[in-house]
Amino acid sequence: MLWLRQVLAIAVKELLMILKDPKSRFVVIGPPLIQFVIFGYAATFDVKDVTCVVVDEDRSAESRDLLARFTGSGHFTEVARLDSLDGAAALVDAGTARLVLHVGGDFAARLRAGRPAELQIAADGRNSNVSGIALGYASTIVSAWSRQLEAARAGARTAAGLPPAPRVELVQRAWFNPSLDSRWFVVSGLPAQIALVVVMLLTSLSVAREREHGTFDQTLVAPVDSLQILIGKALPPFVLGLFDGLLLSALAVVWFGVPLTGTLAALVAVLATYALAVIGVGLFVSSLATTMQQAMLGSFMAIMPFVILSGFTTPIENMPLWLQHATLANPARYAVAGCRAVFLEGAGLGDVLRYLGPMAVMAALTLTLAGWLFRYRTR
Repeated sequence: MLWLRQVLAIAVKELLMILKDPKSRFVVIGPPLIQFVIFGYAATFDVKDVTCVVVDEDRSAESRDLLARFTGSGHFTEVARLDSLDGAAALVDAGTARLVLHVGGDFAARLRAGRPAELQIAADGRNSNVSGIALGYASTIVSAWSRQLEAARAGARTAAGLPPAPRVELVQRAWFNPSLDSRWFVVSGLPAQIALVVVMLLTSLSVAREREHGTFDQTLVAPVDSLQILIGKALPPFVLGLFDGLLLSALAVVWFGVPLTGTLAALVAVLATYALAVIGVGLFVSSLATTMQQAMLGSFMAIMPFVILSGFTTPIENMPLWLQHATLANPARYAVAGCRAVFLEGAGLGDVLRYLGPMAVMAALTLTLAGWLFRYRTR
């Protein structure tokens, strides 16, 4: 019982040091909320208002109807309408337009003759992501317009007593995210990413702060062992990191409308196990650092690879094979996947065990290494 009271005393002391310092209080609450809102609105894969140049050489009812589908979709904005392709390249080169929609002069004539007609789309490939998504939107619009045209022709054939031409209908459905809103994908992984920053900074600065303030020697001569000091220093970042993760998860549901289809117990388990793994890395950095500046630099050296290799924005399957193997040692990979499973896939506690296992192993290894280094540095 005395051993536990000593651990709690160290934890309370660490928590008070964090809460009494205005800068530390701001780090715990301010940046996570700011980053969450900025990322939630700015980090999206949806493409809207793609600027385009329209070159309609046919000027028929069919061409006008098809081109009106683009401007009416909400994804495209017409910035210029030209009579020929002469000035289109200059607008793309200047960045005024990303797409050129070109309808040839025989567009309607070919359709009325029952022959295929072409809509040529030239995209600015300098931003391949935007152009690729915009071309996908354009393909969907043209396919829908073509199906409507075929349906009208089938009606005419039926009225004339002819059998309708056979046709294949494509029926699409998306699981877990019916509207394919990329904000759901981004925001559901943010609690893990932002909790990473908070926990890493708090733990990496814990020992370095005492060394700079000259109170570390007092801690060493106190009647407690190094394990008690390690646990006492780990508890406040764990509590605050878990609090931030749950707070941001609540904001994801209330503010951004991301559905929490899984169980709260599964979400808590993912965030708690993840916090333990990150605490081990943070305490390892803190034990090595002698100043707060070194601890800060060391924490950011760990944070950036964790974020980039987590699959948060870049699919892990698109990385080189050797880098995919490296992500297996990244706890952020399992935390992001676990949070998204709880939010979007309806995962329960049993479903997230495949993410909890690797993170628990990493937590055991990093905390053991940090504890060994802590004892070594405190002797």
